[in-house]
Amino acid sequence: MIRTICFKERRYIEELRILTRATALDCIIDERFDRIIYLIKEGDMGLAIGRKGNNIRKMQRVLGKRIEMVEYSPEIETFTRNAFKPADVLGVGKGDDGRLTVYISKNDLGIAIGKGGCTIEKARLLLSRYFDTELGEVLEGVDVHA
Repeated sequence: MIRTICFKERRYIEELRILTRATALDCIIDERFDRIIYLIKEGDMGLAIGRKGNNIRKMQRVLGKRIEMVEYSPEIETFTRNAFKPADVLGVGKGDDGRLTVYISKNDLGIAIGKGGCTIEKARLLLSRYFDTELGEVLEGVDVHA
């Protein structure tokens, strides 16, 4: 799947690289929630976040928008877990209709939804863009660790 990145997105990706030395694979400017979502190369997440989140705060000051970062993974389940972090994803399943169902720990359901549904929307954007998969339901799952 070919994705085109506009000038503004390329500028934001370059800004991240200059300030943090981390590699961003993609950048989504989400006007609805006034944020920038970076897709970070596998293994570069610590570098991108910085000690105690300093790099994220620095990026937010420079760009004047809320910054969110998701670590890329070629496996859809790991990618989905990363998109919903810090919520505890118990499992990911694909329904008969081809849509993804995500099972979240009871205590983390609010975190997984996000304020105004922003976390679900982030996951929906990223899953459709990278795996050509639609996010179906986000449900409370049974914790297998309890």
